[in-house]
Amino acid sequence: MREGIDLLPSQSGGIHEDGRRAGTLNTPGIVGMAKALELAYDEHEARVAHYQTLRDALIDGVLARVPGAYLTGHRTQRLPGHASFILDGVEANMLLVHLDLKGIAGSSGSACKTGNPEPSGLLMAMGYTPEQALTGLRLTVGMQTTEADIDYTIDAIAESVEKVRALA
Repeated sequence: MREGIDLLPSQSGGIHEDGRRAGTLNTPGIVGMAKALELAYDEHEARVAHYQTLRDALIDGVLARVPGAYLTGHRTQRLPGHASFILDGVEANMLLVHLDLKGIAGSSGSACKTGNPEPSGLLMAMGYTPEQALTGLRLTVGMQTTEADIDYTIDAIAESVEKVRALA
């Protein structure tokens, strides 16, 4: 550290690290984190395979059941648990309300646009129009997600898209 720079301690009450940190390191926390990382590493391949299987079933089901649905991005070169769609003629935020009522959590647009009512700049950079970018639906799967959850989600999306389009 350069001479003349005064740092405030992140915690008060001790003199460790030249007075910048109080107390002893959290040894149980460090050991617990090491074990969590070990387990995550050991289970990584199985988790990725699980995510990809469910993600692919979700993608296949939505594309088969929802007319005017398009997968955004590459079919396989994507995050293992992530699916994103453009749904022609569907205002995504209205669709999210319908899905929420059915117990399904999704998001509209792209992750970098969350909470912003403007069309996703990322989707537009991918070549979608501003109108299409407002129809984006983003879904993810996790370790607790089952094949039955995917089937239910596909049915709910198909039904909800039909209702939202009828209201437009």
